Amino acid sequence: MSILPQEELVKKWESEQASLRQQVVEEDTEDWQRCPDFTGLERVGGVDLSFIKGDDVNACAQLVVLSYPDLELLYEDSQMVTLTAPYISGFLAFRETPYLLEALQRLETTQPSLLPQVVLVDGNGLFHYREFGLACHLGVLSGLPCIGVAKNLLQVQGVEKNEKHQSQIASLQKGGESFPLTSDSGKVLGKALRSSDSSTKPVYVSVGHKISLDTALRLTHSCCRYRVPEPIRQYEDPLRLDGMVWRQILSTAPQHSVLKRLPHPVARGPGDADVMPLPVVDDERQFGHLQHGQRTHYYMFKKV
Repeated sequence: MSILPQEELVKKWESEQASLRQQVVEEDTEDWQRCPDFTGLERVGGVDLSFIKGDDVNACAQLVVLSYPDLELLYEDSQMVTLTAPYISGFLAFRETPYLLEALQRLETTQPSLLPQVVLVDGNGLFHYREFGLACHLGVLSGLPCIGVAKNLLQVQGVEKNEKHQSQIASLQKGGESFPLTSDSGKVLGKALRSSDSSTKPVYVSVGHKISLDTALRLTHSCCRYRVPEPIRQYEDPLRLDGMVWRQILSTAPQHSVLKRLPHPVARGPGDADVMPLPVVDDERQFGHLQHGQRTHYYMFKKV
């Protein structure tokens, strides 16, 4: 009986994961990581891949860089991509890493002074079936310290969303408290973190690369104003761009284009009415605006 192509692909990816796993550094490597207040850390990145609803092939690869400790936006990059690798459980990184890596490389080429010193990844690191999730994959290939921050619990290696887990969550009384995610073998794969006093639902933090778990936990908490750390929450903040708006805008995007959100280019007109001058459209750029409720969002697609 011949082996199915997907089975061959799984074997290939398993082999690659095992090889890359050996390169993961699970300890602090940077001077700022050893400082109680992270002295020397000035730029924190966040990456994510957002899909259009009902479409698991076309997505938007996103990178933001925030200042630290102020958490103000320094840089953002959003590019429409078409995923070619199939989705196979446990191998998400093989679908997504190439596009996130490209975003980091674009930044390094165009504005190297803004390259993040650490990247928070919307996903898992060592807290994974084979202890090599998206945050590990991106970290090893980019060479940057990376932290996995997942919003949902991955039930893996004996960690389950059961009564015991719910009891542990209930025991977290304030922001900054955590409990370990321990595998059947006794290894701590990550920690569940109550990220703020106002949120009782934890996030799940794990080592990606070039950082210890304790440091990853402290830094993640320091980046939280609400439940989700700011470098990741930037994509979810409805004051920046509502999820429904994202889907409508992305559905109009030309292939192989970079999406740039524009500041509201409004001027005060008669009667204090908001007036937006119509943008010029050329062969390289496509501008648009979308009304959603009482908010108008402006954006531009640029060919790449």
